[in-house]
Amino acid sequence: MSTSTLFGLLRHGQTIWNTQKRVQGRLDSPLTPDGIEAVQKWARFLASPRWQWSRIITSPAPRARTTAQLINNSLCLEIHEEPDLSEQDWGIWEGLTWSEIRRDSAEEVQTQVDRGWSFRPPEGESRLEVHKRARSVLSHFGRRYPGEQILVITHQGVIKSLVYAIEKRKFLPQEPELIDKNSLQTVSCCNDTLTGFAYNISPAQVP
Repeated sequence: MSTSTLFGLLRHGQTIWNTQKRVQGRLDSPLTPDGIEAVQKWARFLASPRWQWSRIITSPAPRARTTAQLINNSLCLEIHEEPDLSEQDWGIWEGLTWSEIRRDSAEEVQTQVDRGWSFRPPEGESRLEVHKRARSVLSHFGRRYPGEQILVITHQGVIKSLVYAIEKRKFLPQEPELIDKNSLQTVSCCNDTLTGFAYNISPAQVP
């Protein structure tokens, strides 16, 4: 009988560029004081007895690594850096605000949005490619560590690609929002098959 591995998918803490509505992608900016405070709250929640985390895997982006390290001050686990958990490559749009992108590339933005899973920023990466590499990470760790609970610190684009594939979403703007970027999403992996477990888990009950 195969044993499922549970993955907790958590976005990095709020960054300076997040507050400026600036596209980060493979670029980076530091966590804000509010972001650090929120991550510390997550650390207390994730260290509670309801969880039995065995290890952490993280995107190598500094904003994700910092988030993982802050949480690990409470968990004291082994941390694995996985390049395939990096955020979607946004090509020439990285570093720009959304207002700048819409102002200068409105037609291209609409074209890409309408492509759903094939959305690809100019000189960047498609959502399908993001899903393929992220899914391979979870499959690998699922095979290697059956029965464990593994915390994954990554990016909203990565998390959405994993959950939307499980839920057979088309990644089109008319679809209702499924997951909250400030919540924990959990999925299980068994025999290389990912299944949704529980979504939008909040640490609100932690003082």
